[in-house]
Amino acid sequence: MTGTILNAITVLIGGVLGTLLGNRFPQRMQETVFASLGLFTLVIGISSALVTRNPLIVLGSLLIGALIGEALRLDAALTRFGGWLQKRLVGSDDARSAARFVQAFVTASLVFCVGPLTIQGAIEDGLTGDYTKLAIKALLDGFAALAFSATMGPGVLASIIVILVFQGGISLLARLGSGLFTEPMITELTATGGVVLLAIGLQLLDIKQIRAANLLPALFVAPAGIALMDLLHITYYPTL
Repeated sequence: MTGTILNAITVLIGGVLGTLLGNRFPQRMQETVFASLGLFTLVIGISSALVTRNPLIVLGSLLIGALIGEALRLDAALTRFGGWLQKRLVGSDDARSAARFVQAFVTASLVFCVGPLTIQGAIEDGLTGDYTKLAIKALLDGFAALAFSATMGPGVLASIIVILVFQGGISLLARLGSGLFTEPMITELTATGGVVLLAIGLQLLDIKQIRAANLLPALFVAPAGIALMDLLHITYYPTL
């Protein structure tokens, strides 16, 4: 959990600084910074998605995950949770401010918790205590939190809760089940997460509004699919 705590601290620092400095940036500068974040998210998403060794697993995980997410309405649930946090932490009844807070919370939560360093770093932290990857992620997230909060407001700070619960939960799960995660599981989970990041990047660039939160179950379907293939003795790597 050391890496996750460090990550939460850097997001807190970056988020506070961004919130304090945000009003000093002109609108056009905020728009350019926001677009840069969207482009960077697309780059990370593409690079992560390309690590897959079997694209059919990623496709199947996304399709099944999307069905589960839509059935559970995860995007709506995350939005409601963001609204609840906004009322508790900010207390403003202004509809525009509330919507901005929720957008910042949902976007930051997904970006900070879906990337490849989240999965790999949290597992390594839980299994071996090596939080090097999470330390790198913490530094990156700190700067991202500064940029996000400068353009989207203090809702970014609420994403710390999701970081602690989701990322910390992965580390705890890895510690409890040291032999649970195999290399193929991590690989396909990372690739699937990369596609989810692409959805977030498209949202940030205002190209396509995708309910990215409804794709999150795919992150659990991917490793479960690998485990099922192992159980049925199905070859993981496709024949070339």
